[in-house]
Amino acid sequence: MALRFGRIKQRQFIPNAEPREVYRAFLNAKIHSQFTGSKATGKGVVGGTFTAWDGYITGKNLKLVSGKRIVQEWRTTEFPEKYPGSVLDLTFRSKKGGTQIIMIHSKVPATQTAKYREGWVSAYWEPLREYFHKTP
Repeated sequence: MALRFGRIKQRQFIPNAEPREVYRAFLNAKIHSQFTGSKATGKGVVGGTFTAWDGYITGKNLKLVSGKRIVQEWRTTEFPEKYPGSVLDLTFRSKKGGTQIIMIHSKVPATQTAKYREGWVSAYWEPLREYFHKTP
């Protein structure tokens, strides 16, 4: 049986935040924990491993361009055993009044694509907007 994969592409706007701040929120475990409300670990270096959402997400940083782009190998505890890690590609661009994020999440197990599409909104984009709304 062949492995089937899905792909998620989303564009989101985070007001009141510069690209470098949003980039840092993803890679800094303390800030990541603050905006999601769940424990995150790891260091923002290429090759560095990380966890998020109390260990539900694990991965490794594949490529980092400071303040501009993050590429990670990414998986959750719900990935079927035979599936490799997915690839998360985040690009941060300055837009008037904030930051535009372009997210491409590829190699997601096809049966979980719809769930993760919704999960990105509720677990990341909404909490990020709220975090930067509160932060002066």
